[in-house]
Amino acid sequence: MLRLTAGAAAGAALPMAGLTGCSSDSSTETATPLDPAEPDPSITPIPLPIPEMLVGSVINLEMRPGQRELIRDKMTPTKGYNGDYLGPTLFLRSGTDVSLNVTNNIGVSTTTHWHGMHVPALMDGGPHQRIEPGDVWTPSFPVLNRAATYWYHPHPHAGLGQGVIFDPMSTGYQVYEGLAGMIIVEDGTSDALPLPRTYGEDDIPLILQDRRFHDDGALLHFPTDFDPTRDPALRKGGHFLVNGVEAPFLEVGAQVVRLRILNASNARIYNLGFSDDRTFFQVASDGGFLRAPVPLSRLLLSPAERAEILVDFGSDQGTTLKLRSFNRNLGTSLVPFPLQDAWDTADFDLLDITVGPARSNAVLTIPAGLTTIDPIPEAEAVNLASARPFELAANPFGINGKRMDMNVIDDRIRLGDTEVWEITNPTTQAHPFHVHGDSFQVLTRNGFTPPENELGWKDVVLVRPFETVRIVKRFHDYADSVNPYMFHCHILEHEDVGMMGQFVVEDGAP
Repeated sequence: MLRLTAGAAAGAALPMAGLTGCSSDSSTETATPLDPAEPDPSITPIPLPIPEMLVGSVINLEMRPGQRELIRDKMTPTKGYNGDYLGPTLFLRSGTDVSLNVTNNIGVSTTTHWHGMHVPALMDGGPHQRIEPGDVWTPSFPVLNRAATYWYHPHPHAGLGQGVIFDPMSTGYQVYEGLAGMIIVEDGTSDALPLPRTYGEDDIPLILQDRRFHDDGALLHFPTDFDPTRDPALRKGGHFLVNGVEAPFLEVGAQVVRLRILNASNARIYNLGFSDDRTFFQVASDGGFLRAPVPLSRLLLSPAERAEILVDFGSDQGTTLKLRSFNRNLGTSLVPFPLQDAWDTADFDLLDITVGPARSNAVLTIPAGLTTIDPIPEAEAVNLASARPFELAANPFGINGKRMDMNVIDDRIRLGDTEVWEITNPTTQAHPFHVHGDSFQVLTRNGFTPPENELGWKDVVLVRPFETVRIVKRFHDYADSVNPYMFHCHILEHEDVGMMGQFVVEDGAP
């Protein structure tokens, strides 16, 4: 059930959710009126489900079809890993080796990408590591990552064409059906920190998604009269799921709680905060801990970004508050007006949090510091005088004037080099830019130092309209002149229609 706050009036018509950036006169479709801000008291709230955790040096994953009650009293045909929807949380230890057996039982070609993991290109799970129906893919690699929250999801490329977004072998299609899961990596740094670490009790995974549905409960990818040459073409909706459940509740103790938040939506940007506007503390970004907890009241999280936050509920026993997305005041700063849907500029609730007594071994304080982050010196970059350019484009979607071609290597990089990349967005829409292979650091936004919570390790950076972002990245450990890594916009429909390229890391490349 939709739960909007006063940012959008009940009974308003819903503009068609989606986005291509190719039309300034996009049509709208009348939809079911928005539900009232308050939930229906006749419906029993559902507790937040916690995905199963898989631990071990060998992990088995099966991609399979199923069905799930994603909205109340309706069964939705879905896909999942080891279940009907989403997948288990994979727990990995830095410095160990892991082997995975990924079985494809979804009936179409697919892949599984270890998003944010520092792995050989052949094990990355990008478009070239296809898993045909009935086959098993068996990647293995040492875990080189820092302690952080990563994730996994399909990453096929269905080829380009007018109907690619409708193709069941496209990334956007398969992720929208439910194929995604979280990865948690721990290491010696995380062991030593006084942080909440009891999974599902004070260390909580939150996988955020938005969906829309047909009247019978089936997922609605696009309206029946959708025309990709005319209408916005993104999978965005007004039903907001947390760990696969709409409007769940979470019971926590009166103590410090750690929330691991993953934006697994195809295209939705969340501006997160709490209903009482309290301060919380971000302690980790995509690829590791920050230097120290960063106090925030709002956290902007674009598709594929992750953040770990600490929330102090020590004085809140007996109260209930809401995790909310405060999108009302974003205006056109991220999504231009002709391409917006109702929730791009409305506040909406995601999760109710009820505070009870503190649990045993509760963490009661926010640490003052976390870790040391050594900035990658710009002078280390071999191309400091001429940063490698990446210009994002619409009409058609592409990068540096080219659309994704599986047979073309766009960039060749020498093993051991450090490079500065300059990502420029001349469009009116924000694009989350993701680089495979390892984390990077953000140097500047339009020439200025980025905010404190972006001064750690990242693998996705949101590039706002008319903005230039400079990042610095090391290309160490793995070389492969045949199998490429990807770089792309992580709005999945943009990726599918061509806003993606590929690079190889080579020994002795020029």
